[in-house]
Amino acid sequence: MNGRWVLHLDMDAFFASVEQLTRPTVADRPVLVGGLGPRAVVAGASYQARVFGARSAMPMAQARRLCPHAVVLPPRFPLYSALSERVMAVLADAAGVLEPVSVDEAFLEPPELAGADAATVHAFGVRLRAAVRAATGLPASIGAGSGKQLAKIASELAKPDGLRVVAPDEERAVLDPLPVRALWGVGPVAEERLRGIDVHTIGQLADLDLREVTAVLGVAIGTELHRLARGVDERPVAPRGAAKQVSAETTFDTDLTAMSAVHEAVARMTAAAHRRLLGTGRAARTVTVKVRGADFATASRSETTPVASTDLGALTATAQRLAGAAVPAGGVRLIGVSLAGLTDDPPPALFEPDPGPEPAPLPEAPAEPSPVATPRPWRTGDDVTHPEHGHGWVQGAGHGRVTVRFETRATGPGRAITLASDDPALTPADPLASLG
Repeated sequence: MNGRWVLHLDMDAFFASVEQLTRPTVADRPVLVGGLGPRAVVAGASYQARVFGARSAMPMAQARRLCPHAVVLPPRFPLYSALSERVMAVLADAAGVLEPVSVDEAFLEPPELAGADAATVHAFGVRLRAAVRAATGLPASIGAGSGKQLAKIASELAKPDGLRVVAPDEERAVLDPLPVRALWGVGPVAEERLRGIDVHTIGQLADLDLREVTAVLGVAIGTELHRLARGVDERPVAPRGAAKQVSAETTFDTDLTAMSAVHEAVARMTAAAHRRLLGTGRAARTVTVKVRGADFATASRSETTPVASTDLGALTATAQRLAGAAVPAGGVRLIGVSLAGLTDDPPPALFEPDPGPEPAPLPEAPAEPSPVATPRPWRTGDDVTHPEHGHGWVQGAGHGRVTVRFETRATGPGRAITLASDDPALTPADPLASLG
């Protein structure tokens, strides 16, 4: 009987699954989430797209060549964040200690499973997956084992939409055939060194004498990997600490060559990081700007102030000044802005100045004629709403027309209707409304 059980839950193809859930027309179709520019990468790929070789972090151009019939949609991070919160709330209810790894995966070690048999753990996993599905409508895979490494490997074996419990008496049978790269801490360098001594699988690594392993990988790393290869993993499941920084960055479709364009980009990146800063309820003392040139050389500049700030104007001005000292000749390929040195209690007086006495109201201006409507620059994937047709998303736009698929998770597949781009009844909508 096992004394410890760690579970790892991983939402299946999370970003793409959310799009398929809230846009039922594409529920069974290949979906790629990401941008369309020449340097865009895939943020998420549905399992229907993965069949053709498309993967997350792959250049979007390559993914579209592999899967030319895929539906490409822009990411909707507020929606993903909202559903992630639902998932984590379910997991928190199921276990006293929860360790989120990212928006779509987490470790947990439910106290009630201590000393349980594999059948009891399996039943717990069935209930947990059902609870996540009820809360979100999304599939999740769960792995369980005696430590975090085994739980993570088990959840990979369970995908998609499955459950895998690795009992103590089958740990070696599960681990031994896997490539050494499946272990945490084995990157390309360690893999190459192990290959040099003819070690390719976890089982081969486990069978080595510890002295051989440490001679190749060093004492600290070698000892840890040798233990993991033998299924020994005592790392605790523990809540993650508060973020030490918030940041935003972007790679441009074409290199920026004008300083005005650089300043505009820095302002956008600072605003994005600032939104995340406000979400943490903290203020920042350090601004760092990262600039990558056309030759891929990267430079960064930082500035730290004595007092933390949440003032967007001040943070932006600092970032733009730093960018001026980091921009190389020959164009800018990437810009990133990070805000660090976070503090929990920014002095309100610094950021909420007394507005003084309320000014007297101005006399009403005479009514002006309504401006002539101009077509909106609708983009594929935009959330929209219409008083007659309800919530929908843009499937395509051009030549003064826009085609909208009116549907949500609750409606099921909806009708596609083509409207004039400047139809005043068609307005942008909150992505969360697509949950229905």
